[in-house]
Amino acid sequence: MNKNIKIRSVKGLLIVFSLGILFSGCVGGQTGRNNSGQYKNGMVVSAHPAASKVGLDILKKGGNAVDAAVAVQFALAVVYPDAGNIGGGGFLVYRSAEGETATLDFREKAPGKASRDMYLDSAGNAITEKSIFGHLAAGVPGSVDGMVKAHARFGKLSWAEVVQPALDLAKNGFPITESQAEEFAEIQEPIKKYNPGKTYFIKDKWAKGDVWVQEDLAKTLQLIRDKGREGFYAGEVADHIVAEMLAGGGMISKEDLKNYQAQWREPLVGNYKEYKIITMPPPSSGGIALLQLLSSVEEYPIKRYGFNSDSSMQVMIEAERRVYADRATHLGDPDFYKVPQKYLINPIYSKYRMSNFNWEKATLSSDIKAGEVPKETEETTHFSIVDREGNAAAVTTTLNGGYGSMVFVKGAGFLLNNEMDDFSVKPGTPNMFGLLGGEANAIQPGKRMLSSMTPTILEKNGDLFMVVGTPGGSTIITSVFQTILNTIEFDMGMQSAVNAKRFHHQWLPDEVVVEKGGLDSLARLRLEKKGYKFRERRAIGRVDAILKTQWGYYEGGADPRGDDTKLGW
Repeated sequence: MNKNIKIRSVKGLLIVFSLGILFSGCVGGQTGRNNSGQYKNGMVVSAHPAASKVGLDILKKGGNAVDAAVAVQFALAVVYPDAGNIGGGGFLVYRSAEGETATLDFREKAPGKASRDMYLDSAGNAITEKSIFGHLAAGVPGSVDGMVKAHARFGKLSWAEVVQPALDLAKNGFPITESQAEEFAEIQEPIKKYNPGKTYFIKDKWAKGDVWVQEDLAKTLQLIRDKGREGFYAGEVADHIVAEMLAGGGMISKEDLKNYQAQWREPLVGNYKEYKIITMPPPSSGGIALLQLLSSVEEYPIKRYGFNSDSSMQVMIEAERRVYADRATHLGDPDFYKVPQKYLINPIYSKYRMSNFNWEKATLSSDIKAGEVPKETEETTHFSIVDREGNAAAVTTTLNGGYGSMVFVKGAGFLLNNEMDDFSVKPGTPNMFGLLGGEANAIQPGKRMLSSMTPTILEKNGDLFMVVGTPGGSTIITSVFQTILNTIEFDMGMQSAVNAKRFHHQWLPDEVVVEKGGLDSLARLRLEKKGYKFRERRAIGRVDAILKTQWGYYEGGADPRGDDTKLGW
């Protein structure tokens, strides 16, 4: 998340509770629920109660998991503008009830006029603000084309039926939450700076419960409802996007919009003990990194060490250190760079990478480089959905930083992403999340920027086990990793696994970031004596996940670090 935007605190629990009264008709008294808060007929977990309600309504109407995913994606573009979007992109991981799997890459692309050194000054230094704020920070959006392709392949209801709920929310308005009121107030200055003239985002004072109507966005959604892909990438909306680019010095052209295509990719599949992991391949780094992390710790008795003990944390930190070093060198868009995927996810490679791990002292990140392989590459939101038949969808979508580039498309009512910062603006220079990148992720026209998004589905004994993902920039991968281990190794239920305190190490800077209260004083003292450095912060990630219990019920985990809401029936 953008450092200027306050990270939500646990007070989101109070918001979810109060808004739960408003949406209580969606939950109480539904069939298929047992007395432990688990559901038989389906579940939706997303970052906003209104979006979760939209998804559940679609399931109850007879839609499947992909229908609900498309509806939630568009609803989040209305009710959760800091990350929900039609001006950004993301990834979808799908598993049918019969075990068919698919992954869809609707990541943004660099515009055709983009160039390798476009964010460097005359001395070759990175001008980081240009890749984070304003029109030049935006990549070509992929969300709308991604939803069109997902629905065309797997959808059951009509396109109009899944887009209409978002249109209604934009046209009629919805009550903003307390945390949204605070954020809207905090971003007034950058919104004014990059959007000369009035937008409906600008207001002297925002308060919880204010009904937010977005007329321009409603018009855009109506065009998308009626014309599908052409309602966004051509015609009136495309004209608005290009006019906005010309007004602010951006690069996206009509040709870029016309040529954009989301891409189905071969799912990345691995194993951890008796569990099958189905996750996203590059240009997401998340899937490869997750499989590497799980493989790196598999031979250690993590369960016996215990949750967030000094021993389990030490093993996990050292695995994270090595995996993020690999990420910086070996990962990029596979359409432009030959990613050594097979070698990176080979358990033998992970064992080799952990071979210099020393229980007596911390490994220095300065001593860790990317592993040698044969030559052959924070604000986001995630939602998890399972339908009545057992089809599952994990979708992570983003504008990159909170509220993206801060640029509204005038007349069209939506924010543009700042995904260009996810490229290696200058190899060796960290991006807004502190992540380093190399030549594999250098800027090229039409190239997709590397991502940490990690939507993931797990199987156990051939049956659905878990649907999981999170926002959080560079912390996405480690948050998913730890949530999986919390359930498998530490026997936590889904909500407990999501609630549990998290930590993060990303190779550089050489420090362990830990949530306040996430490490007891004795464990911390033991690790500090070995050379580990700690820095506390308020919240890491916002995991939304679903667990299928051994009795066949769906148990949700909605992160209390935000307004996240789980609804089932």
